[in-house]
Amino acid sequence: MAVDETCPVCMTADIVCGKWTLLLVRELSEGRSRFCELERSLAGISPRTLSLRLRALEEQGIVERHTFPEVPPRVEYALTEKGLALLPIIDDMRAYGEDWLGADCAGSPELAPQALVVA
Repeated sequence: MAVDETCPVCMTADIVCGKWTLLLVRELSEGRSRFCELERSLAGISPRTLSLRLRALEEQGIVERHTFPEVPPRVEYALTEKGLALLPIIDDMRAYGEDWLGADCAGSPELAPQALVVA
């Protein structure tokens, strides 16, 4: 997608239109998650795609990776302040889908207010 770097809408769309991006952000809205938990909750995503998307979101400053010095190594992913700022967009998309498209998000996690607090 060509991005007009002077247009904030174009720049935001470039981030959120990445495949799996909004679903990953939605999953991480509940707090830190491990790779295997994200893989289980996002049915249909391959491990390679998940790894690439997490890496890209980390490079964009949306997700942060926490590595714990344990054996075996433990890695958790969480939203940064920049990632948390995407949650109202996702919530508005959910409301639009319910109001105008007849979609039902019964299987999707609600964006909890505590997810908006930066730790």
